[in-house]
Amino acid sequence: MTTATAGVLRVLAPRDLDPVLALLARDPVAHCFVTSRVLMSRLEPWRLGGELWGWSEDGAITSLMYLGANLVPVETTPEARRAFADRLRRIGRRCSSIVGVSDEVAELWPLLADSWGPARDVRAAQPLLVIDSAPVVASDPDVRLVREDEVDALVPACVAMFTEEVGVSPLAGGAGDAYRARIAELVRTGRAFARIEGGKVVFKAEVGAVGQGVCQVQGVWVAPEFRGLGLGSPGMAAVVNLARREIAPVVSLYVNDYNYAARRVYEKVGFRQDNTLTTVLF
Repeated sequence: MTTATAGVLRVLAPRDLDPVLALLARDPVAHCFVTSRVLMSRLEPWRLGGELWGWSEDGAITSLMYLGANLVPVETTPEARRAFADRLRRIGRRCSSIVGVSDEVAELWPLLADSWGPARDVRAAQPLLVIDSAPVVASDPDVRLVREDEVDALVPACVAMFTEEVGVSPLAGGAGDAYRARIAELVRTGRAFARIEGGKVVFKAEVGAVGQGVCQVQGVWVAPEFRGLGLGSPGMAAVVNLARREIAPVVSLYVNDYNYAARRVYEKVGFRQDNTLTTVLF
């Protein structure tokens, strides 16, 4: 008779790359962010931007936890969540948010709440949307890749969007140089799209993660004085067309359930709901 072995929690390394990618491939849309980090770093710690923990049973990795600026559970079993939470309580909170599939975060967060302190906000239901075909509305021909000499125009728009969405400035705590470098890198790698008129960003969006045939859009924003003019849907249609042609055939994003205006825009473009995420903000 074969006896199951106890689970093992360990920090993963480059030798674990193949089984990690196989686990992430179970849901390429939901796991796009972690997949992007894994593919970029090949699990080399200095490039990963954090740690990737694995939970193994009978020698096979069955669950993952990415610990960086965000804490992201991946395919976690109840046993793995308890083990991850035990270690996370011991080391204390290092992240600014928890983001993941709602069922997993809903079970993980109560295990951490007492020791990590109160959350600033819990966004319990964020539809994860996807589109893998041409948009059903015409695209804005003026939305294009941002040029490297336009970074200074893009950064204020990104700051405005982030502050509006998250409730704090990404420049807080002296993070301005690092934030600008991140935006410049998105521009340099062809992942920033915008409509720019007279040196001012009117509409913009970036692709923040790419992995296993999926790219994830972030930072969708229309300048306040241009809202209500119908720019959102054609702008997003242009982003979808450009991203599917140049980056990955499947485009995803997630949105707050209470943001009805944005949800109408995405539905009009042709996005459909694939899953639901939860974000806990600190």
